[in-house]
Amino acid sequence: MFISVVISQVSTGSYKRQVYEVPSGKQLVDQAVIDRITWATWTSVLGDEVIGIWSRHAEKADVNCACVSHSGINLVTGDDFGMVKLFDFPCPEKFVRTCFCIVTTRNIVDIMVLYCFSGRCMMEIFPFLNL
Repeated sequence: MFISVVISQVSTGSYKRQVYEVPSGKQLVDQAVIDRITWATWTSVLGDEVIGIWSRHAEKADVNCACVSHSGINLVTGDDFGMVKLFDFPCPEKFVRTCFCIVTTRNIVDIMVLYCFSGRCMMEIFPFLNL
């Protein structure tokens, strides 16, 4: 029997990953249960699945956003240095090399993968706007 439950994960300002059932709001704290979840989408910069996005000298606040492609095999990140990086997903090993990197002129606050096929991705990039 298959039971479908809506689960959401959030990254807190103190850089903690929290997982909740929706709409009850019950927090899941059992790591064994969390590890068995197959996520439909991924936009978090925290978690065992994305440890490799952090470079050796990165601080917690340097990587601002992440998005996994619809196929679930590519991960794109944006950071404070204006870099957009493409990784294989998941990337659970520390200090993974990027598959591709674009440097923009502003720090990236959000990113969305629109299309990804054979290592070629079309992305929508949202730079920080100082209005």
